[in-house]
Amino acid sequence: MKIKTLLLISTLFLCTITSCSPRMVGTWKVTKFETISPGEQNVTLQNIGTITFKGNNKGEKELNYEVMGIKRNDVQPFTWNTAENYITIDSKDSEVAKTWIFIENKKKRQVWKSTDGGKKIQSLVLEKK
Repeated sequence: MKIKTLLLISTLFLCTITSCSPRMVGTWKVTKFETISPGEQNVTLQNIGTITFKGNNKGEKELNYEVMGIKRNDVQPFTWNTAENYITIDSKDSEVAKTWIFIENKKKRQVWKSTDGGKKIQSLVLEKK
């Protein structure tokens, strides 16, 4: 009896801590990428590409955008993890490689926010393809 109870509790715990992961799997269109800097002009980019999350906590980015004449082409693999209300993306030389807070976490739409470690606030809006 104790083993069954322990197994049930363990299963419920794992389902709780990984509840966001299945929702993330798939390809998401980045419909908005915004940087807000106090005292400076905000930068808002739209439809900059896609982010694909795979079930093995790996993924691929295909992001292309231009800010103040500087072109960025972020086409690299990454790893990702979710915990509670956060998602962490690890990748080299990428604006999206950081820990993000889920502001909106729906099946077909995600809104994330983060900072650059300074005064800038960044926001991503993703829609499932």
